[in-house]
Amino acid sequence: MPAAPSCDSFKDVSKSIVKVWSEDGAGKVVEIPADMTARDVCQLLVYKSHCLDDNAWTLVEHHPLLGLERCLEDHELVVQVQASMSSDSKFLFRKNYAKYEFFRNPLNFFPEQMVAWCQESDGSIPQSQLLQNFLNSSSCPEIQGYLYVKEPGRKSWKKLYMFLRRSGLYYSTKGTSKEPRHLQLLSDLDESNIFTIITGRKLHNSPTDFQFCIKPSKVRSDCKELKMLCAEDEQSRTCWMTAFRLLKYGIVLYQNYNVPQQRKSNPSHFSAPVRSVSENSLVAMDFSGRTGRVIDNPVEAQSAALEEGQTWRKRSQRMNVLGSPSPLHPSSLSTVIHRTQVWFHGRIMREEAHKMIIQQGQVDGLFLLRDSQSNPKAFVLTLCHHQKIKHFQILPCEEDGQVFFSLDDGATKFTDLIHLVEFYQLNRGVLPCKLKHPCTAVAL
Repeated sequence: MPAAPSCDSFKDVSKSIVKVWSEDGAGKVVEIPADMTARDVCQLLVYKSHCLDDNAWTLVEHHPLLGLERCLEDHELVVQVQASMSSDSKFLFRKNYAKYEFFRNPLNFFPEQMVAWCQESDGSIPQSQLLQNFLNSSSCPEIQGYLYVKEPGRKSWKKLYMFLRRSGLYYSTKGTSKEPRHLQLLSDLDESNIFTIITGRKLHNSPTDFQFCIKPSKVRSDCKELKMLCAEDEQSRTCWMTAFRLLKYGIVLYQNYNVPQQRKSNPSHFSAPVRSVSENSLVAMDFSGRTGRVIDNPVEAQSAALEEGQTWRKRSQRMNVLGSPSPLHPSSLSTVIHRTQVWFHGRIMREEAHKMIIQQGQVDGLFLLRDSQSNPKAFVLTLCHHQKIKHFQILPCEEDGQVFFSLDDGATKFTDLIHLVEFYQLNRGVLPCKLKHPCTAVAL
């Protein structure tokens, strides 16, 4: 008679080994139960890595041979996703600030000309109703527009008018007609996932840079089963990909978005030891009276910002005269202190900075600082605004033997880059928007 299985054998069956990689190539092995979600794994990694938890961390399903990747939805079961991946595929641990941005600014994600019922109502749709139409399972929202579709087994692309509905992605065989007899199903939503193509346009000879792909869940490495698509611009690609997620998951996405708010009042056992400051808590304040007050008037806030910049400069000048409490001379400290910050990435190239911003969501205010490639004494602020990536040079300037840093030709000066970043988190100044989200790479 065979021996009864031990408790240990049951324990082994119920758990799985998952390896997660960070951007620097380091990996961490975690043992997780079969019912652990992507959000839970992220919380576990945040806790183990002692990094800041701002609810932007995500697991990325990465397929290097296919040149595809996607962010897992927070509710997806990691073990289940891993079972559908090939041996060369892996999970990455990365920030994605844009994951739920469409709930905050839906009108930026869904251009009126692409939403069918906006066209029917002359575009006069409030943004709350726009989202409700996607989340309500009884409604029938539809995204429409031209997409390039790669022809199977060939490098040529065909421009077709497409319709995205709850039942799937269709193309019209006759111009822009949406009559049922002219519609052909290209892909369903339930058994597929939507991926970004990361290999660049040359590999697939795509007509634009804005590629994406629909991959059936059962397909591991067969390129023939992939539906390769290409949009005219970044906004339309984002619209198609966001609508795919909303139509596939519906109200579950909204529940995922709301979970972090609930967790603040009921912390889980994976809560990180430290939390980051929300950008919503950064406001202009006036402390000149007996009690502090929030400055609502933008003109007064700008005036206070300039005054604050001058105060920082005078304070550092006094410190230089009176002597620094730090064992390091202030001028030498100011040249190295920024290297401890999560937003500073050293001597990376412009292309690498672009790649990091794109990977972490391309939302307004996403930023990083790096060493300048053209001027060894200068730095560069890389900032995202309206899905465009801009670069601002930060130059050193000397005054009374003290070195300052400025990105507005010396109008506002700072003793170090930390002061500069803190200032522009509160004040837009010469920038197109405030600094909100630091582009971060974590070592697992």
